[in-house]
Amino acid sequence: MQVLTPQELHNLGMNFVGKKLQKMGYEFVAVNSTLKKHPQFVLHKKGEPTIFVLVKTSNNIQQPEKHNRIWLETFKQHALKSNAKIWLAYIAIANAESVALPVFKNQPYYFAFNDFEIIYCISVNTHN
Repeated sequence: MQVLTPQELHNLGMNFVGKKLQKMGYEFVAVNSTLKKHPQFVLHKKGEPTIFVLVKTSNNIQQPEKHNRIWLETFKQHALKSNAKIWLAYIAIANAESVALPVFKNQPYYFAFNDFEIIYCISVNTHN
């Protein structure tokens, strides 16, 4: 059996998140599935600000990886300039037989995903 590469694991997470976003009614302005290139999704929905979605996929159910907070602050500046929100999607993908085993190609697995974490939300000026 062959273990999934980090890029293959990331692609599974991207597909999972992409399907969720489609069900939520978002249109994809841009998609970037290259590992560690952000954002992975740029979204649009009529009447809403642009949303950047960062996807972080891990095969560790107990301790999903976190983004570097200093890097995240820099990315927030990019979102501010683009008048965009930032959502973070942490997805853990585990071997269906045992979380102690790696995820193998063509073998059963499952996803652990709570919800999108809102990292940055632009301020909306309600005064005219």
